[in-house]
Amino acid sequence: MELILKRAYFPNGTNGAIFCNEQFICFTIELPWKENQRKVSCIPEGKFELGKRYTEKHGWHLVVNTVPERSHILFHPANHALKELEGCIAPVTVLTGIGTGVESRKAFDKLKSLVYEAILKENVSIIIEKATL
Repeated sequence: MELILKRAYFPNGTNGAIFCNEQFICFTIELPWKENQRKVSCIPEGKFELGKRYTEKHGWHLVVNTVPERSHILFHPANHALKELEGCIAPVTVLTGIGTGVESRKAFDKLKSLVYEAILKENVSIIIEKATL
């Protein structure tokens, strides 16, 4: 399965939308692009494998593998990129501003369910690209 994350970049954050087979899944928020610097930048555009991961802090969540010069890039709930993210991606139900959204847990659960079901049968990847108007 392949997901597509289309992003729009701003100085204070990155907003996006995830699609699967051209069907909208959820919005995303991330840190702004700062040359892929750890803990202060969103990850670069490209194609990455997704996997399941468990931690005490986030429980079961999604991990983005094979990111150049980065590790531990996760999909996990958050509603404010600058306050709650360190390079990870947060699904949100509604965007409320640049790098902010609401109902992140709801969007995350929807995305996680979709990916976890697919991962039992096939590899799951995400293609991250700049949104075109």
